[in-house]
Amino acid sequence: MRNQTELSEFILLGIPQTQGLETVLFIIFLFIYLFTLLGNLLILIAIISSTTLHTPMYFFLALLSIFDMCFPSVTCPKMLFYLSGQSQTISYKGCAAQLFLYHFLGCTEGCLYSVMAYDRFVAICHPLRYTLIMKPEVCVGLVMGACLIGCLDATILTFFTFQLTYCGPNQIDYFFCDIPAVLPLACADCSLAQRVGFTNVGLLALILLLSICVSYTRIGIAILRIRSSEGRQKAFSTCSAHLTAILCAYGPVIIVYLQPTPKPLLGAVVQILNNLVSPMLNSLIYSLRNKEVKKSLKRVFNNIVFIVLK
Repeated sequence: MRNQTELSEFILLGIPQTQGLETVLFIIFLFIYLFTLLGNLLILIAIISSTTLHTPMYFFLALLSIFDMCFPSVTCPKMLFYLSGQSQTISYKGCAAQLFLYHFLGCTEGCLYSVMAYDRFVAICHPLRYTLIMKPEVCVGLVMGACLIGCLDATILTFFTFQLTYCGPNQIDYFFCDIPAVLPLACADCSLAQRVGFTNVGLLALILLLSICVSYTRIGIAILRIRSSEGRQKAFSTCSAHLTAILCAYGPVIIVYLQPTPKPLLGAVVQILNNLVSPMLNSLIYSLRNKEVKKSLKRVFNNIVFIVLK
């Protein structure tokens, strides 16, 4: 009889094919992680401290900054811990929690991108009714809906992944607990969990991406109807940063979860882009492409310098 003793912990083997590069990777990822936290924190402070930025657009941007600080914090600290030479083990419950939080935050952020696209659609296509449509209670309701969808999606994925028996081996050939890396270790048939994971992630990502495409198609039509080139440029500038952030977010998801035969190294590189680089780029994109955010950031920097010199 095969030993059916359930595992109490897993061993994260790290990024495939990077043995001997732990110190270099530790320095690089630590810099990116700290830069991500600092950049998004500054945007959050800039929005909170400036009364002119207390609008629905910047409310959603502030929430995006919070998610961009939380999302890499699910996987990066543990990765930095074992890259520094510490233990590579993660408890069974810790692995389940990591998988849940990863998909909860990732799905909620994806929904938030759709909400932000809808916000830009209302602002450009219905400017006179914008304040009436995007009332504070509507904005809060949209965010709560996004969180609810993210929680439901993560609960389903975590349940179907960890309702299986894991009795050995316990080595995860990856740098964090994700569905494609954990399921091969199951002692039972994991085909149902694989189908649920593929359907949930793929279908939800497709629906959200289609909703964004619909919003921006309507926005594009509205922009083309603007007669003055200055008006078209101003309308496009409010959307270009958001579009760039969407491409950075959805590109890695599509590559990781929709490839028929995933390659470990390619999957790891793409996930690093998704987990670390995309949240860092969001802070750069929105701070460099948005005049109001840049003005508020300058005021924050000036206040910090004044306090330090004082």
